[in-house]
Amino acid sequence: MSTTEQRVAIVTGAARGIGAATAVRLAAEGRAVAVLDLDEAACKETVEKITAAGGRALAVGCDVSDEAQVEAAVARIVDELGAPTILVNNAGVLRDNLLFKMSASDWDTVMNVHLRGAFLMSRAAQKHMVDAGFGRIVNLSSSSALGNRGQVNYAAAKAGMQGFTKTLAKELGKFGITANAVAPGFIATEMTKVTGERLGMGFEDFKAAAATQIPVQRVGEPEDIANAVAFFTGDAAGFVSGQVLYVAGGPLN
Repeated sequence: MSTTEQRVAIVTGAARGIGAATAVRLAAEGRAVAVLDLDEAACKETVEKITAAGGRALAVGCDVSDEAQVEAAVARIVDELGAPTILVNNAGVLRDNLLFKMSASDWDTVMNVHLRGAFLMSRAAQKHMVDAGFGRIVNLSSSSALGNRGQVNYAAAKAGMQGFTKTLAKELGKFGITANAVAPGFIATEMTKVTGERLGMGFEDFKAAAATQIPVQRVGEPEDIANAVAFFTGDAAGFVSGQVLYVAGGPLN
C-alpha cells in the first residue's frame, strides 16, 4: 500500500466523548474516518465537524457486540471509504454497582460491548490490514483496569482489553500490524458525569475533587486521549506494539 494513499480508520463509540475527539484528530492527520456508534444519527455531529474541515467521514450505525452487524458495517466501510487499516476500539458502556447489587445483565452488557465488541471489530478489520501489509489497532483500556470500587464488570473488561491487546500484537506483528492500548485516567465525558451522579456529586464538584488527586492538578479532556491514539496509529509508531499507555496526568500509585 502506498503511503500517499489515504488510510481509512474506524473509530467505534465515536458519536461523542473520547471517540468523537479521536475521529476528529485522525481526520486532521489525513485519515478517512468511519464514525461508528450504536445510533447512526448520533454520529452526525462528528461527521459534520470532520467534513467542515475538509475531511472525509462516514457515519455508520452498528452494535459492536452483534457479529452480523459488525460484518455488515465493515463491508459498508470498505465499499464507501475503502479498506480500513486503522481501528480504534473505543465503544464502551457503564453499568456500575457494587458486586452484591450487580445483575448478570449488567455484567454481560459491559463484557459484550468492551471485549466481544473489540474482538469482533478486530477480527473483521484485520483481514484488510493483512492484505495491505499495514495495520494499527488501538484499544481503549482504563485506569480502572487496576481495580475500582463499584466497577467490577468495567474493571475486568478493561483489564481484559490489555491482555487482548498484547495477544493481538504477538499474532499480527508479522503482517505489519501493531496493537496498543491507551488507558485513560479521569477524562471529562458524559460517562464520568454519570459516575459523579451515581456518587451524588455535581459534575463540576466531581471534577474538582478528582483534580486534587492528579499530579498535574487537572482532569483530562477527550483530546488528551486522541493525541495518544494519533501517535499509536501513525507510520512512525511501527516499532511500538503490545504496549499499554496510561494517560492519567501522572502515576496512579
